[in-house]
Amino acid sequence: MNREQTFAHLERTLDDIARRDAGIGAFVALHDRTGLQVELDRALAGGGALGGLPVAVKDIFDTAHLPTAYGSALFNGHRPRFDAAMVQAIRRAGGVVVGKSSSTEFAFLHPAATRNPRSAGHTPGGSSAGSAAAVAAGLVPLAVGTQTGGSVIRPASYCGVAGFKPSFAVLPTAGLKPFSWSLDTVGLFAPTVAELARGAQAIAGQPWADQAGLGTGASAASNGGALRFGFVDRFPWGETTPSAAQALNQGRSALQAAGATMHDVALPGWMAEVFHAHDAVQGWEAARALADEYEFHADALSPVLRDYLASARAVSDAAYHQAQQSTGVGRRTALTLFDSVDVLVTPSAPDEPPPLSAASTGSSSFNRAWTLLGLPCLNVAGGTGVKGLPMGLQVIAPPRRDALCLRAGDVLERALAASR
Repeated sequence: MNREQTFAHLERTLDDIARRDAGIGAFVALHDRTGLQVELDRALAGGGALGGLPVAVKDIFDTAHLPTAYGSALFNGHRPRFDAAMVQAIRRAGGVVVGKSSSTEFAFLHPAATRNPRSAGHTPGGSSAGSAAAVAAGLVPLAVGTQTGGSVIRPASYCGVAGFKPSFAVLPTAGLKPFSWSLDTVGLFAPTVAELARGAQAIAGQPWADQAGLGTGASAASNGGALRFGFVDRFPWGETTPSAAQALNQGRSALQAAGATMHDVALPGWMAEVFHAHDAVQGWEAARALADEYEFHADALSPVLRDYLASARAVSDAAYHQAQQSTGVGRRTALTLFDSVDVLVTPSAPDEPPPLSAASTGSSSFNRAWTLLGLPCLNVAGGTGVKGLPMGLQVIAPPRRDALCLRAGDVLERALAASR
């Protein structure tokens, strides 16, 4: 498309958001036509691969030309002077940031006013609620989120879209409001794994999609026969629910029909220590990242965040350093999880999305250990729980094997689609 056609497409995107988002609440700020013109010119100037693609950015990233509230009333009307590094990376890749997607308060647990497009009476998850919902509703083809515990994988599961948490620190966090700097990881949402891989490749400058062989039209059977999928159904952090077990069985059956190789994998005992280390690392760092907000504006915080920060301040320096030591050992040992398989497969969330009345964005228990280890993780949509709501499968790859994660996720996604 030429510039005029691209701008017309962006205008239609804004019109579509204006018409449909009132019932979803995926966006908290949008560019006007003038701002969109400026953004498009800046995006096209570099000739990036995205070619003017509309992108939503979670309202936890600084944007100089859109308000940035970090999901908190404390920062209503806040206008940063500079764009976050991730926003700059999107622009260099040729993407156009059309607006800011909703975030839970400071990317923690207090729900955003966003509905799940797959089922309006249920949560889209958190904290990247708006980004997952915007893609699920077809408002934008690509959106940016963050994950400190499970805030990319879980919303992607609940909303039935592809969600990718790359290896730790691959995508830039400068200009991101931190919650836990050792854990905060930038991630992406798209309708399919292939679209996600191409967007991630353009923004990260990594040849992930090319290495994964995506977009070639190859079948799941021909792509997946050489891959070894390790299915995990027992976890040191909790039992699987009937919905999680059903989704795992759907994945097994689909891959078996596609000719993939599967093994059962038992997680080692040290994974329990990693899981609990996440709590100490996140708590100690969050207490410092939000120290001023808690010290001087505690009454403006939600009760759930205020209570969390109060307890987080009790995490001792010794407990934090011990947790960091456990993290280091876990990251050095993580490769052994893949001795007999190429990737692991687990449920993306403990269950289907909770109802909005539960005032919860769900549990990150199936994600936080992998976040702490810094491993690439991908939600693959296509499964369902016992109530018929979306239930994703999480593909986990060895350290820095992001292309492998995407390739395996594409195989699983195609297999699930073929099995329906």
